[in-house]
Amino acid sequence: MANQPPLSLLGAGKSDLRTQFAALCYRIRRGKLQILVITSRRSKRWIVPKGWPMEGKTPAATAAQEAWEEAGVRGLPEDNALGVYTYGKTTVIGDELPCLVVLYPVLVKSLAKKFPESGQRRRKWVSRKKAAKRVAEPDLARLILNFDPRSSRKHS
Repeated sequence: MANQPPLSLLGAGKSDLRTQFAALCYRIRRGKLQILVITSRRSKRWIVPKGWPMEGKTPAATAAQEAWEEAGVRGLPEDNALGVYTYGKTTVIGDELPCLVVLYPVLVKSLAKKFPESGQRRRKWVSRKKAAKRVAEPDLARLILNFDPRSSRKHS
């Protein structure tokens, strides 16, 4: 997590900030790194799977669970986070909830056709550059661009 710029709390006080865990789902195809992006349910913008902390699960396991529920991913999460980013989650009533998201790499072993949110989202494999261009959050885009699976302990 070296060289990361300061976080924006989006105008929130420290106690107002919510934490989520996200999965950077990836695979290597013909020697090329591919990133899985999905659409959000309401606005249909491109995001990575993420969600709230889960009782009894580590942050990395939570990220992997979200990857399953939102994208049908079966894979291997890493315990070391790639970094953090912030965004404003729009609530049902239109408020913006400031969120700090911790991003974990997940090596995708398989994709299911049927998964809990399969009818609500699209998913797409793209290059690292395309993934970074599609996501709205500049800090997430930077984490994607800087991601190198060869530097990970588990998969080297």
